[in-house]
Amino acid sequence: MNTEVLMNLVRAFAPLSFLTIGGGQSVVADIHRNAVNDYGWVTDAQFMELFGLSRLTPGPGSLLVSMVGWRADGWAGAIVASMCIFIPTSLCIYMLARLWGKHRDALWPRAVELGLAPVAAGMVLAASCTVLRAAEGGWLAWVVAGISTAGLLFTRINPFILLGGGGLAFLVALH
Repeated sequence: MNTEVLMNLVRAFAPLSFLTIGGGQSVVADIHRNAVNDYGWVTDAQFMELFGLSRLTPGPGSLLVSMVGWRADGWAGAIVASMCIFIPTSLCIYMLARLWGKHRDALWPRAVELGLAPVAAGMVLAASCTVLRAAEGGWLAWVVAGISTAGLLFTRINPFILLGGGGLAFLVALH
């Protein structure tokens, strides 16, 4: 257990806890910046592996932080990182829910909700761009992501078809 690493995990992830407006995926860009660029706990390739694994496992998207914590300092790192990403937000949401309940007929709760929606969408978009850059898929990754986004926005196409198509595009491109 490395106390300096644990303190860096606290510094990196406790503030992010308050930014998980759109869920854990909304802070992926900042998780990447902290884990890869600022502290060097993982490489881009390792980050992508952890990101993929966090998406395959059941549970919140913020589990990525637990996996980064594990890579940084084993069990102690995983526990500290998990506590930092989950506890501050949980306490804040509990208090806000009580406040929201008391003032549900006031104008300000609706204004806050309307204001946070585009912020959350922007954070999720930033996370998507971060993952695309770290994936090292080059221009083809961006094209596949764009086609998938358009397909999901403007049609009723099954996402599994898009997943298969993306895999096929890379299979053809690599051979």
